Amino acid sequence: MSLYDDAVLVLKEYGDQPELRDVYLEHLAAHPDGMYKPCQAGHLTSSALVIDPARGRVLLTLHKKLGMWLQMGGHCEPGDAGLEAAALREAREESGIEAGLTLLPGGPVRLDRHPIPAPCHWHLDVQYAALAPADAVAEISEESLDLRWFAYDEVAGVADTSVVRLLENTLKRM
Repeated sequence: MSLYDDAVLVLKEYGDQPELRDVYLEHLAAHPDGMYKPCQAGHLTSSALVIDPARGRVLLTLHKKLGMWLQMGGHCEPGDAGLEAAALREAREESGIEAGLTLLPGGPVRLDRHPIPAPCHWHLDVQYAALAPADAVAEISEESLDLRWFAYDEVAGVADTSVVRLLENTLKRM
């Protein structure tokens, strides 16, 4: 199954945010290249909130270009088997946690559509949650200015609404 076909299937099965889900599906129907960065009308991205439920904390990255605390994530790549694989790859790359990350069952936790600077216009982010093993050691990547664990109740003070909603939805699902 292609990455495009996987994305369509994942989105069709996603039960929340029906209006936004339909925007994603309409985008893919109109843009067969809508999975990848070169699609200037916008493209899907895949991300994962790395969470340590045993310690009640999440790992956020201080994004190098945006200067914001965000979940791990980014562009899909041709070698990704699907959106889940892309989210896990991004989580591993940006967190430095090479082993033991597993996605929270049940598919995406939420969707977030946000504008980005030209030449592209939109990121259509499919957001997952990744459970970190108890012994996880995070290491900053070259894509980040900083990498830090935050207690659940600290997230609203450092991150934007999208990350706060992602955490809220993750905690509801757990």
